[in-house]
Amino acid sequence: MKNLSELKIGIANDHAGTDLKKYLVEQLTPLVADIKNFGTDTNDSCDYPDYAHPLAESVEKGEVDLGIAICGSANGISMTCNKHQGVRCALSWETEIASLARQHNNANIVGLPARFISKEKALEIVKIFLTTDFEGGRHEKRVAKIAVK
Repeated sequence: MKNLSELKIGIANDHAGTDLKKYLVEQLTPLVADIKNFGTDTNDSCDYPDYAHPLAESVEKGEVDLGIAICGSANGISMTCNKHQGVRCALSWETEIASLARQHNNANIVGLPARFISKEKALEIVKIFLTTDFEGGRHEKRVAKIAVK
């Protein structure tokens, strides 16, 4: 894994995640190389797939190293991201879940439920997600079986 200061991050959100996204971007900007915003910047009702697909495509193409996907429950945006064969989006509401998603599943997008966690908790989760490496080994063959061929 790259150092945190070398990471290029993508972030996507719907209307329910706008405030959390703005907070995370503010907190992460001094820590990472770049943050590409794929989300809405307003609280006007919108559809999460419109933002999830561009984020997932960017992760698949390697334009960003890792992604953050935010909606009210994180279910819809995570499901949408996971439609992409090169994406493993892990809905995370605790740091241990985010850590295990990276260690065991090589997750490359973290899904955050904006309506169920605090901004501070979200930042903790994201920092763990961004700084945890995939363990490989016994997990490698399992991860290789995820994509539909």
